[in-house]
Amino acid sequence: MSNSATADRVRKVLVVALSLAVLNALPAAAKVTPRHPGPVLGVSHTQFTADGLSAADQRARDYLASAPIAGNQHIMGWGALNPEPAPGVFDWASLDHRMELLKQTTADPVITLCCAPDWMKGGRAGQTDWTRIEAPPVEKHFDDFARLAGAVAARYPYVRNFLVWNELKGFFDLDRNTWDIEAYTRLYNKVYLAVKKANPQARIGGPYMVMISWAEDRSSMSGPWGGVEQRIVDSIDYWMRHKVGADFIVVDGSNATRDEKLPGGDAAATQKFADITRQLYRRTGLPVWWAEIYPEVEDDSLPADSPRRAAITLLALARMVEAGAEKILLWQPQADDGFDSVALWSDTRVTDGGRPLPLAAAFAWLARAAEAGRPVTSEFDGRSVRVSDGRSSVSISF
Repeated sequence: MSNSATADRVRKVLVVALSLAVLNALPAAAKVTPRHPGPVLGVSHTQFTADGLSAADQRARDYLASAPIAGNQHIMGWGALNPEPAPGVFDWASLDHRMELLKQTTADPVITLCCAPDWMKGGRAGQTDWTRIEAPPVEKHFDDFARLAGAVAARYPYVRNFLVWNELKGFFDLDRNTWDIEAYTRLYNKVYLAVKKANPQARIGGPYMVMISWAEDRSSMSGPWGGVEQRIVDSIDYWMRHKVGADFIVVDGSNATRDEKLPGGDAAATQKFADITRQLYRRTGLPVWWAEIYPEVEDDSLPADSPRRAAITLLALARMVEAGAEKILLWQPQADDGFDSVALWSDTRVTDGGRPLPLAAAFAWLARAAEAGRPVTSEFDGRSVRVSDGRSSVSISF
């Protein structure tokens, strides 16, 4: 080998060694989780949303269609009536109506497979008791609920992403003082198989748990914001060991602790969303979805259209995007007097409604940057939040 060839080889080895050194020097927090292609930000439609015929509704729909924003709808409740009021008797009208809303506003429709018809949970066929909407099917009807889930997947074959149940509603075991994750996982497995049979291209996730944390607790999922309850972590671990399959893991939560604290303040506490995203990926190896997020502010009397709520939510969203969350869904994007979490547009039930609120423009900007895969950075200076993707930036002041 010539001297020049030897020198060239040495240079290549040095370049590789230096590259590895730089990669190994990166802090663990800088690593992000892999994403499936598609929109990263989205909304979950609830009882009141932009599904009417008014100009206000159209304004809100136009906003949603202007950016890559996913849209999620539950199969029963939150705007949809009972899809199977009696065994084998289907009533798709209200869910069809909501799915038409998704067709008009997003290329990424999502369905949450919750809740269950009354006859599956001990009620009478043909009747719906909405006070028991959160009750899960009893175990002898798990197969029936799975068949309903399969029928939903077959009816809407263009839907690729499905969430199984919502926040483990009805699955808390008072005797054990923890969630009956075993029963949920049995239901999840039946639903998973039924949906995959109806649509092999479907992507399915669970367990959709609330990441409850305490300011002073430390568990195997912790940070400066506190610690996630260990019984929640244990439930996720059980689901991971016993599920028949999953394409992503779903959680939701707030930056506030169960003991009503915001460690370090509302802005600092949003780091919880990013830390949990990274910790969940390291723990499970699955892409991470946030089905609901509730970034609380220090003054909890502020309304849904508050600039501070918008700014703190933007910071939380940006940090989750930075951490690599695959999907982040904002619960109830329409403002409502009975719900003070941040919203994107004003109430469409009033004549001048459907107007963008302080978060709307920044949410759409971040949706475009995140879907394009552009790395984002965020800054908080005490009076504003600024997010940049290296090409442009957006900010919200309060």
